[in-house]
Amino acid sequence: MQDAFVIVLVVVLIGAVVAAIWAGLAARNPYGQIGRGGLSLNEDAHLRRPAPTAAVLAAEREDEIRQMLEARNVRRAGRGQEPIDVEAELARLLEARAVAHDPGLVAEVRDLVVARNARRARAGKPPLDVEEEVAKSLRELQGEP
Repeated sequence: MQDAFVIVLVVVLIGAVVAAIWAGLAARNPYGQIGRGGLSLNEDAHLRRPAPTAAVLAAEREDEIRQMLEARNVRRAGRGQEPIDVEAELARLLEARAVAHDPGLVAEVRDLVVARNARRARAGKPPLDVEEEVAKSLRELQGEP
């Protein structure tokens, strides 16, 4: 009886090692599935989504500002104050944002345009108008066409 126990123990141990090696080789990324399931928050995090365009981001920003202004109006009405015109305030905020630029950002964009002109000159192409290109780049950064 004692001899059979040792044989069974060795056979089971060898079988478990073979099964573990096979399972490890069969799985591409054995630790990659830990925590995945129906209740996982980042189930589709591995899928690549295209980056939103500047126009989509600008529209989303405008919607969020509008929601903030509407919430402000609700609070003002709750305090008994006169509500403000949401669309006029939104236009004022977006225009103020469009006009004011950080001087450091403008300088950095100007440096990039100057570097682009240097590359164009080396390639034998005519240089670009620096101020026009700076304004165009700043508009693109703000999400305007």
